[in-house]
Amino acid sequence: MRITQSRVGVRVPATSANLGPGFDALGLALRLFDELELEATTSPAEVVVEGEGAGEVPTGEDHLVVRALRLGLDHAGAPQVGLRLLCRNRIPHGRGLGSSAAATVAGLLLARELISDPGALDDATVLDLATQMEHHPDNAAPALLGGVVASWMEGAHARAVPLRVAEAGIEPVILLPAARLSTSSARSLLPEQVPHADAAFNAGRAALLVHALAEAPELLLTATEDRLHQEQRAPGMPQSVELVRVLRAEGYPAVISGAGPSVLVLAGADARLSEVVGQVVEDPASWRIARTGLSLQGGGPLG
Repeated sequence: MRITQSRVGVRVPATSANLGPGFDALGLALRLFDELELEATTSPAEVVVEGEGAGEVPTGEDHLVVRALRLGLDHAGAPQVGLRLLCRNRIPHGRGLGSSAAATVAGLLLARELISDPGALDDATVLDLATQMEHHPDNAAPALLGGVVASWMEGAHARAVPLRVAEAGIEPVILLPAARLSTSSARSLLPEQVPHADAAFNAGRAALLVHALAEAPELLLTATEDRLHQEQRAPGMPQSVELVRVLRAEGYPAVISGAGPSVLVLAGADARLSEVVGQVVEDPASWRIARTGLSLQGGGPLG
């Protein structure tokens, strides 16, 4: 396999996983993108980060995008290259918006753009490799495919299918706090076992959510009910969980976005939404409402 391009670029969307009951299985892409440009060189890896993560993330071989790129080139049997990578990051880190999945998918897509046979890194392969790094496909799948996606594991392989989405009534809005919470910290709060009744409840709601997203947005409030992971994570993000409780009592289909602490509202924003946020959180100025909307486009070339 040869390297045939010296300059390539990709963009990858933010994502929100779980969507309430679809724990580790459902996710959607948001119209908020990281953009990355790579120049193949003969020098050691150099990473320049603008925006989110600037001054915080590694700027060499340890950068997540570079590690994913290396994995992709190795898998394709292509030679490794020196590189200069420019990351224009708009996806907040540590907020439950899939920033690490976006970086991982971006690195693999950059590898695809560099090589002579992009089919060696087709979508199925990229999803598998991304899941090797991420351990779960729920964010990587919508980052790669766009829209709303159901993902699962078959043995060691990740699988994903796009879901149909209603033309109106699905308008994702993110309530974004300044505070961060790592995915590992959020997962550490989950119990190892759950009651059978709660598992059955979530299975029913997840099935209903697929229908609500496709044909019946008026059912989103009921369809996004969860018993498996949100309340259990309250000690790590008490304001976020309380905000979800209050918003749902007001009729908004609100859920924790991924591992949190951001909150996802699936049915759009109005003036009352801002009022509720201001009433519930301790420091309203540290929260902002991002009307991102749903991205039907997943990761792909810049341009």
